[in-house]
Amino acid sequence: MKIHFQIEYITRWGENLYLCLNTANGETLSIAMDNNGRGIWFTDYEFNDEESGGGDVTYFYMVLTDGVITRREEGSCHTVPYIHAGRLVLSDRWKEFKGHEIEQRTVAIPYVRHNGQALWKGAGTAVPVFSLRTERDFGIGEFTDLKLLADWAAATGQSIIQTLPVNDTTMTRTWKDSYPYSANSSFALNPIYISLEAVGTLSDTAFLKRMETVRSELNALPEIDWERVMAVKTEYLDRLFDEFGQQCLRSRAFRSFFAANRSWLEPYAIYCYLRDKYGTSDFSTWKEKRFTPALLTKYCTPGNDRYRIIQKHMFVQYHLHVQFQDVKKYVNSKGILLKGDIPIGVNRHSSDVWIFPDLFHTDCQAGAPPDDFARDGQKWGMPTYNWDNMARDNYSWFAARFRKMADYYDAYRIDHLLGFFRIWEIPLQYSSGLMGRFNPARPYTAAEIGAMGFGASPDSFCTAPQGTPETNVLFLEDTRLPGRFHPRINGYETSVFESLPESDRNAYRAIHDDYFYSRNNCFWSEVAMSKLPALIEATDMIVCGEDLGMIPACVPEVMDRLRIMSLEVQRMPKDFGTSVADPATYPYMSVCTPSTHDMSVLRSWIEKEMPHNTVITSDQATTLTCREIIQSHLSSPSILSIFQIQDWMSVSPTLRAQDPDRERINVPANPDNYWRYRMHVSIGKLLESDKFNSEISDMIARTGR
Repeated sequence: MKIHFQIEYITRWGENLYLCLNTANGETLSIAMDNNGRGIWFTDYEFNDEESGGGDVTYFYMVLTDGVITRREEGSCHTVPYIHAGRLVLSDRWKEFKGHEIEQRTVAIPYVRHNGQALWKGAGTAVPVFSLRTERDFGIGEFTDLKLLADWAAATGQSIIQTLPVNDTTMTRTWKDSYPYSANSSFALNPIYISLEAVGTLSDTAFLKRMETVRSELNALPEIDWERVMAVKTEYLDRLFDEFGQQCLRSRAFRSFFAANRSWLEPYAIYCYLRDKYGTSDFSTWKEKRFTPALLTKYCTPGNDRYRIIQKHMFVQYHLHVQFQDVKKYVNSKGILLKGDIPIGVNRHSSDVWIFPDLFHTDCQAGAPPDDFARDGQKWGMPTYNWDNMARDNYSWFAARFRKMADYYDAYRIDHLLGFFRIWEIPLQYSSGLMGRFNPARPYTAAEIGAMGFGASPDSFCTAPQGTPETNVLFLEDTRLPGRFHPRINGYETSVFESLPESDRNAYRAIHDDYFYSRNNCFWSEVAMSKLPALIEATDMIVCGEDLGMIPACVPEVMDRLRIMSLEVQRMPKDFGTSVADPATYPYMSVCTPSTHDMSVLRSWIEKEMPHNTVITSDQATTLTCREIIQSHLSSPSILSIFQIQDWMSVSPTLRAQDPDRERINVPANPDNYWRYRMHVSIGKLLESDKFNSEISDMIARTGR
């Protein structure tokens, strides 16, 4: 295994950095490192199995001045697992703890081809699996399509492919199941992404002929017909199980999969059986309102008809697992990383909540405070987590969820990272996202509010005056701590605020700003550090945090300590007073992009939404303008530059879509958004677009990615 070591360390004249590698026979190799003249030291070393002993690779750094050791790192050695992947890039920080050791992660980037630079950087593509298009799909992308995408990514010099969540979302069997962030299981994969032909070839030729006609019809559609695709694939899977199911279930490979996944697989399969039996995923209406181990005995007894149906769901999950693992192996063989997405929540009618109700607060829903994209805030419908109960077994459910992701991905994006610091929680009785408050947080007592100069009792401002909107309040009483109060976000925009005397208005603004920007910062840092290290250390995957929105001051510090890459989106700058961010200012430990799935594509933004700024001078989305914006991201210091497939195609006059507005994937402010975007050209056509591919390859190569 060849390892590229890189570390930032500023030396004085005469100082040189050395890498000290511990070998299996007890020796320590001291290797002089090179530097790029700007504080980045690096070296390559090729291990053999004998040197590593097949165990962890451990090492530290030291400084030599004129050949004499003058300094070495404090605390424990850096440690990474020895893998048989051939290539590994390690990005470190110098360990210096001043007497007490804190969390310190090494970022390990497997599989990628090193680009010969001191600091490794890569480029990639973000695209939902459902959006992929090939000539043989059933009207929706499939896991196996990622192989063809990897061929294209490798041909253009890219290093990473990023997807949206791929967990099972089958709740209603309608288009509403298209929402990938509302899964019915945090472990099961979505059957809609299965490649049917890879499961087996049916003997019924008449059925296969009919399916070919259906396939052609569905694949010719410009967008996904989610309901018809799901119905067709379900019918096809039923036939596959009838013909190949029992043979598969008896196989050694299935038994191995079953043993490794049984803890979630059997309860999930029972849940699917009951969901279909009752015709609803709302388990509060079922006879079996809560999962108990006794249901395993009742429903998973071989030889009865209902167990056969339950086994079908396990059969499908097995084949999804086999196909996705095969995809990962193929993608990695091309020197490409796969990056997944872990949603912050789960559907309130999911198997997770049915099996582990004590881990969730079902009397409220998660969401987001108001921002430029959703002025009334967002309501996501999903319950919030009961972190106190999760902590009792060191967050084992969440850690298991991360470990399952590692079966298929090399890196992951934590959706709404801020939710691990605090979540925007809205009691179910409210219809507006403005009626949320942060949980956990430190609410005020009435005495504290009075001491800050607010003259009236806060409980008299927790209910809107008759005939006014529910949002016409200044405070929200904590539902779990009676007598404690949270200021309503932007409460100074209400009519009841305007009715206050000036002294109370001034006091309220001070309380509001203290709560949202100062009071909870240290507390939220402690909250995040109590759970994130255990979750991140559960796997060796690279971690990116979606740190957008209302960011507390403590978040960057925690992300830096845990080596979590930030997300830098050009239209959502993090510097106050800036309308459009300059990619040249981004930190190395970041992923940068001009747009995400929650936004309009680059072309629409430039011509219809982009504010006046000094970074992008043209308001016309020509191929030249799009190319310059993408080039600026590739030239940024960010470790990864990842672009939506739509934005990559914007640089080509022949491949860009006619109407960029139809390329948008999601509108966060719309709870009924239909996630149905498909590429308007096939991946095969991309592979054949030599001029386009050469242009992308040149852009990436020129920027050292």
